[in-house]
Amino acid sequence: MKRLLQIEFIKLWNNRASRVLTIAYFILLTFIALFATIKFDIGDVHFQLADQGIFNFPYIWHFNTYIAAFFKLFLAIVIVSMMSNEYSNKTIKQNLIDGLSKKEFILSKFLTVVVFSIISTIFIFVVSLILGMIYSDYTELSIIFSDLEYFLAFFVKLLGFFSFCLFLGIFVKRSAFALGFLILWQVFEGIFYGLAHWQLDSNIANGISRFLPLEAMSNLIKEPFSRLGAVQSVASQVGESITKDYSVHWYEILIVLVWTFIFIYLSFALLKKRDL
Repeated sequence: MKRLLQIEFIKLWNNRASRVLTIAYFILLTFIALFATIKFDIGDVHFQLADQGIFNFPYIWHFNTYIAAFFKLFLAIVIVSMMSNEYSNKTIKQNLIDGLSKKEFILSKFLTVVVFSIISTIFIFVVSLILGMIYSDYTELSIIFSDLEYFLAFFVKLLGFFSFCLFLGIFVKRSAFALGFLILWQVFEGIFYGLAHWQLDSNIANGISRFLPLEAMSNLIKEPFSRLGAVQSVASQVGESITKDYSVHWYEILIVLVWTFIFIYLSFALLKKRDL
């Protein structure tokens, strides 16, 4: 496996676009710290986002993993380009001629996806830990190390999304078309979700929709903003109460893992069937 990873990372590092996008992705992840410096001046009201508790433990684990997930498109471009370059540069055929089996080829790509997901998870954990130690009002160990399941959800979310992108890169062969297909699939899920809610009971529609791949990935980490004390306070003042389940559920993780397996299996089946 080490040899397969070495081959992939040599290819990625020698590709300038992939190198720039990867570095930009990790730089952008550190920009989450900029939320601490954002200040709002509305008339006589002055407040800083960091003072609203967004960096309090354990809320920071939820908030940062949710925000960081938006930047995954940068690595998605890298992964899709990684496959399109194999076809355009004929390196996939050369690798197979040099003795790499199709199974090993797919494994090398999947291992790259796993490594990207692991490094991203560790990176956002370290950034969040530093921000929390600086700004959090709660620094007891029992509080700091609670709700860490959001990092498992973040890892699985990236793993599933990048595996989908890998499959699209093999299926479409061209990075621009693969990314276009990704956007088209997002639109399809949105239309399906809307039609399901129109024709069916909302509970049944939600139950069906959660099995769609992108929706399943989205459900792993729910929006964290309504958990903020300020939002809860405003809601109570207008006579509303926000009751929402923000937990990470095992069945939601399982759904995404099943999709991950399907994407990798389909990638291998397609490559095995295709005449290179």
